[in-house]
Amino acid sequence: MYAVVKTGGKQYRVSENDTLKVERLQGDAGDIVTLDSVLMVGAGGDVTVGEPMVAGASVAAEIVEQARDRKIIVFKKRRRQNYRRKKGHRQHYTLLKVTEILTDGAKPSKKAAKKPAAKKAAPKKEEAAPKEAAAPKEAAAKDTGADDLKKLSGVGPVLEQKLLDAGVTSFAQIAAWGPAEIEEFDEKLSFKGRIEREGWVEQAKKLAAGEEE
Repeated sequence: MYAVVKTGGKQYRVSENDTLKVERLQGDAGDIVTLDSVLMVGAGGDVTVGEPMVAGASVAAEIVEQARDRKIIVFKKRRRQNYRRKKGHRQHYTLLKVTEILTDGAKPSKKAAKKPAAKKAAPKKEEAAPKEAAAPKEAAAKDTGADDLKKLSGVGPVLEQKLLDAGVTSFAQIAAWGPAEIEEFDEKLSFKGRIEREGWVEQAKKLAAGEEE
């Protein structure tokens, strides 16, 4: 017996014990999911075609794992505009194993596998002394001797902290950036072209030399 089922905008021909990779479905490994969008059911020479779905038909499947597909690279370039953007993407998917093809409104006979009980967290040891309140991030940046990166056009406390977390602490570092470093930090910190648009490198060269913007 086989069926043609629709999920995630795609159609699949399945039989019992088949495994298939579909767009991500809600659930954990071991859960039973029911796919109700059945377009056709066949058994030998007897075929039932839906209009558009087969009434009362469904496909029961067990979730084998929730995972992510291989990484694909998306690269965009505009001629003569010094515009290059490269991003990676890994699509989430669900791996299913078909357990039953059901008709006439029947319900799945197999139940979800029992999940192991969650382990209780060990009680925390009492601390000798209460922790002091964490110092603000801006104060921490000053203690490390970092330059005031907020002097760069368009850089506020949030962007400054992103730069500090990435190890960028001085105007001299930014002033030394070439196209490769600009592209790397633009992608890594999701600056969306801000580095070139605001002219950070030129500003950093002046600030590193002691000139105020």
